[in-house]
Amino acid sequence: MNDKLMKEVKIETTLEVYEDFNELPKAIQSLMNSAIAARDNAYAPYSKFNVGAAILLDNNEIVIGSNQENACFPSGLCAERTAIFYAGAKYPNAKMLKMAITASSQSQVTDQPIPPCGACRQSIAEYEIKQDSAIEIYFMGVKGKVVKSESLANLLPLLFESSVL
Repeated sequence: MNDKLMKEVKIETTLEVYEDFNELPKAIQSLMNSAIAARDNAYAPYSKFNVGAAILLDNNEIVIGSNQENACFPSGLCAERTAIFYAGAKYPNAKMLKMAITASSQSQVTDQPIPPCGACRQSIAEYEIKQDSAIEIYFMGVKGKVVKSESLANLLPLLFESSVL
């Protein structure tokens, strides 16, 4: 084997971290409050892990979603995809500007930022590509630090997208 043909590629990402909810800009606190309200309405009798998401659109509408579980796993839907698919269906021409995500566990305190799962990352990526602009993503647990990503590309740097089909 010829080692000279192999190249190493380093991928880096930059995220902003706020020490807590109160450090967020007021507009983001408001968006996160919408996500918290959605989280509190999650239907999660099986995982006991409630997630809420809120998306700010360029028409100033806020669309929310919460995880919706089903006894027949995995036919439920995560909060992020509930919100993003609803936004895409109700406001197909609006751009998604910002997304807030929060998660809580009924068995422990979630004091670490909880990012979107892989399936949700792929769905968010699809809409960033569709609208040709980034979606700012903020995520947190119930308390503690809040992470901000300028784009889903920071959380999923090697995107699978339609150009490869």
